[in-house]
Amino acid sequence: MLVCAGDIEQIKGAIPIGVGLINSAINLTRLCIMNPPEFILFVGTAGSYGKYNIFDIVHSKAASNIEHAFFNKSAYTPIDNLIVADDISNKNKNDTINKISKNVSHETIVNSSNYITTSKDISNLALKIGLSLENMEFYSILSVAKEFEIPVGGVFVVTNLCDENAHRDFEINHKKAIKLLEEYIENRVLRWKNIY
Repeated sequence: MLVCAGDIEQIKGAIPIGVGLINSAINLTRLCIMNPPEFILFVGTAGSYGKYNIFDIVHSKAASNIEHAFFNKSAYTPIDNLIVADDISNKNKNDTINKISKNVSHETIVNSSNYITTSKDISNLALKIGLSLENMEFYSILSVAKEFEIPVGGVFVVTNLCDENAHRDFEINHKKAIKLLEEYIENRVLRWKNIY
């Protein structure tokens, strides 16, 4: 099943599930209850903390939920705020899924928050602890997939750096980024049609 955030992030062939951590979790849960998929592939845009360049396309199967307060030690959390998707759950032994999962890295950690980073200082701190990208929904996607034991991955196109120009650059680059992502999905991902 191919899913995206929706709203201004409509991606050809993907089911919109909502923007942000809460809406995406609610709607993806509903989809998984109604018609459990063999595999979930989330596609969308991301901001880069500096490791990746604008318009890079990046695969990941790891997400974190680390808020800015973590960096100045003004908060703590009792939750497990890093999820790395298992390669394949035991109940899903489809060779096609094995092929696509091998192309998805868990070394690229995508951080999720309902807030967008606009500070180069925070971006540098994120890089120091191993975070690469920022996408509002991916942590909730992995959380739902983990709960339902569904293999999962993500494909992201970088629209901006996480700095003071993040919003401006997102708006400037968004249309081209979505087009590049749609072409990438059509040429590289949709050949595994039986997983959707």
